[in-house]
Amino acid sequence: IADNLSEALKTLKLSSADSTSDSVESCLDCLLKALAHNNVEASEKIQEMGVLPMMPSLLATQNSCTPKVANIIAELAKNEFMRSPCVEAGLIPPLVQLLNCKDQEVLLQTGRALGNICYDSQSSKEQFASTNIAEELVRLFRKQVEHEKKEMIFEVLAPLAENDAIKLQLVEAGLVECLLDVVGQTVDSDREEDVAQLKTASDLMVLLLLGDESMQKLFEGGKGSVFQRVLSWVPSNNHQLQLAGALAIANFARNDGNCIHMVDTGIVQMLLELLDRHVEEGNVTVQHAALSALRNLAIPVVNKSKMLSAGVADVVLKFLQSEMPPVQFKLLGTLRMLIDTQADAADQLGTNCKLVERLVEWCEAKDHAGVMGESNRLLSALIRHSKSKEVVGTVIQCGGVKHLVTMATSEHMIMQNEALVALGLIAALDLDSAEKDFVGATLVQVLHKLLTEEKSAPEIKYNSMILICSVMGSEPLHKEVQSLAFIDVVSKLRSHENKTVAHQASLTEQRLTAQS
Repeated sequence: IADNLSEALKTLKLSSADSTSDSVESCLDCLLKALAHNNVEASEKIQEMGVLPMMPSLLATQNSCTPKVANIIAELAKNEFMRSPCVEAGLIPPLVQLLNCKDQEVLLQTGRALGNICYDSQSSKEQFASTNIAEELVRLFRKQVEHEKKEMIFEVLAPLAENDAIKLQLVEAGLVECLLDVVGQTVDSDREEDVAQLKTASDLMVLLLLGDESMQKLFEGGKGSVFQRVLSWVPSNNHQLQLAGALAIANFARNDGNCIHMVDTGIVQMLLELLDRHVEEGNVTVQHAALSALRNLAIPVVNKSKMLSAGVADVVLKFLQSEMPPVQFKLLGTLRMLIDTQADAADQLGTNCKLVERLVEWCEAKDHAGVMGESNRLLSALIRHSKSKEVVGTVIQCGGVKHLVTMATSEHMIMQNEALVALGLIAALDLDSAEKDFVGATLVQVLHKLLTEEKSAPEIKYNSMILICSVMGSEPLHKEVQSLAFIDVVSKLRSHENKTVAHQASLTEQRLTAQS
């Protein structure tokens, strides 16, 4: 096969000017056979022999060779190392032109070739961005009536639309209007191909919104017709459209300005009604998308109280029984965003035993690190934002203290810090009730480790010393502090390069000395 391939490549180079000759066709057959036998080896040989630059002329006139040439390009582009050379050889413009062809086999192979060239290759997508492929594809898409041809163009569009520059080009070329038309035509149909097309079109719409520029262009200050049309999907009876509508809102909600505008124009109510429709036997992907949208909308401080007044927390709590980790994760994130800086809400949620019990349960979800991390963070946030003795009491009663001590040893500094601040509040507000749990969770040993470890950040050292001072009022904890010779550790920190740490170290040393 290797010898035949070399022979065929030589012949092809000599006769490529006449793409209709029989010798060209038999050479192409030989190439396809070699690629089927050992794709990588044959691809390397084809590149080595410099055949790629001849391909555009072979594609220029349509004949019986055309689908074979496109098929060869599709096979070559299965290899990542061949994708950039395909673009550099100028194959994209002639391939895009072939999408106008009536021949199904040519269309199929051309679609495969374009799809493979831009598959998973950020560099080839960037090179695509410098061609007029976006305009060509959208123009072609408008002309298509047949389902198969639309699907084939969709297959080329989807990987291309992952590139932000191309997203914007597709939006400017009018793809969004085409997609909205497809949705309009297929939304009430039960035909399998229409259902598939509705899904593809709405998914692609959401993908276009992942680019910051394309998203902002379509938002148009919240007055954009596209934005309004997408909003109308949320109350529809079609699960796929509800999903795409909620995901679109989550994508529009990527900056504070958009979030504030959307909350002020009543979108929260729309999402709450959607969630209410999915509480019992609900669609998990819709639940997840609607919660994602609410979480993003709750990020700006001015939105939090408005969303709490609209009853967001109550609706979100209806999903507390969900057994689906992705829903649990978003539910926790949404509540955590809502209570940030909101003392009353943190107080109310922090004294809700059902919620706190569920958080403690999820703090042990070893199989789902995301859920476990978010549960710990929400537990800490309830205490930090409420600063309430009742909340602290609820957390102690439900067995949450040990999880916060474990959280203080997390590899993420932000989580360590949140845990230490919460533990400090527990010690300050109700040390007697927490004493047993602090001893059981070896809090003093954990703090000793955090203070002696070189890698602990300055704020971790600072908050650990604050906490040591707070637990000194407990006899068993005081004894542990003495037995671990904390004074030595703390006096070393008096010369710490961070002034705040050094200052806290001398205060802590005084406190320990006075109580020794």
